Amino acid sequence: MIGGLDTPPPSGSDYSTDEHVRDLKALPKAHLHLHFTGSMRHSTLLELAARDGIRLPDQLVSGWPPELSAADEKGWFRFQRLYDVARSVLRTEGDVRRLIREAAEDDVADGGRWLEIQVDPSGYAARFGGITAFTDLVLDAVADASRGTGLGMAVIIAANRTRHPMDARVLARLAAQYAGHGVVGFGLSNDERRGRTEDFDHAFRIAERAGLRLVPHGGELRGPEHITRVIDSLHANRLGHGVRAAEDQALLDRIASSGIPLEVCPTSNVSLGVYSSLTEVPLPTLLAAGATIALGADDPLLFGSRLLGQYAAMRAAHDLSDVQLAELARMSIRASAAPDATKQRLGAEVDAWLAAPDGE
Repeated sequence: MIGGLDTPPPSGSDYSTDEHVRDLKALPKAHLHLHFTGSMRHSTLLELAARDGIRLPDQLVSGWPPELSAADEKGWFRFQRLYDVARSVLRTEGDVRRLIREAAEDDVADGGRWLEIQVDPSGYAARFGGITAFTDLVLDAVADASRGTGLGMAVIIAANRTRHPMDARVLARLAAQYAGHGVVGFGLSNDERRGRTEDFDHAFRIAERAGLRLVPHGGELRGPEHITRVIDSLHANRLGHGVRAAEDQALLDRIASSGIPLEVCPTSNVSLGVYSSLTEVPLPTLLAAGATIALGADDPLLFGSRLLGQYAAMRAAHDLSDVQLAELARMSIRASAAPDATKQRLGAEVDAWLAAPDGE
């Protein structure tokens, strides 16, 4: 299991060379791939479970972060079971507000300046008065957290591809209601090997007409052929994961020329068995083709690494220079739904990070 990725490298390591000296915590970043439940702090999970007498599996207690694999459906089922257990500890409005506030605080500590958090309201509807009431709660909590931390924040509503496509249409209409009022995108998550992608095209047309960003998952558990299907059927203008586009040069060239950003989540890729090590995550191939990349943490609660960890992991695995890391941060900002003025300001902050004397 991957460990320690969120800890900055010690002085005297390879990062003390001229090209690897700047503090990654100080590098301004946008975070575009973070799931609601998966953003929960491990300490918060333990505290809330103890409060209500919820017995957690050992994988979420003494065995945390858990050993995971999604190589087959049984592996994904075990992963999803842990996710569902974690969801069950969120029982009050205060719990939801705490999760969002802490996610914002953690991103700020990692150098985050903009966060788009992804949520499926149907997973909480029964406990919080329906999907509309829960969405209202999330948006209000996001506004409060943004004011309190200074972090720019927005919400992506995501459907679950293991459920009926009609459910996705309901969520797309919900997302459309809030377009321009805190919701910036519509996604499709869960095991991409399940369901027919084309069956969700109606939901994505609803979101598209509302002017929302279309950000379905694709290209992690399935390869290039499925990425093509997601782009063609769902009109994806940003892709959750998409890392396996590296296996097809023609597809990769298409993605690069079309400007479709890829939300690459390295520790997720390794934890779920897509790649056996961080050095195998094909970030250099994607960058060499001119693809726009936004590094994301996916589900820190289950993978044990937050936003900073993704940058530190790729710096170590691929010997990235500070110039390359700054460009990754710029790409994350450009790929976000942040207002243009915010993008310009954050871009200038990245330039300042890179222009600062080494080590400052």
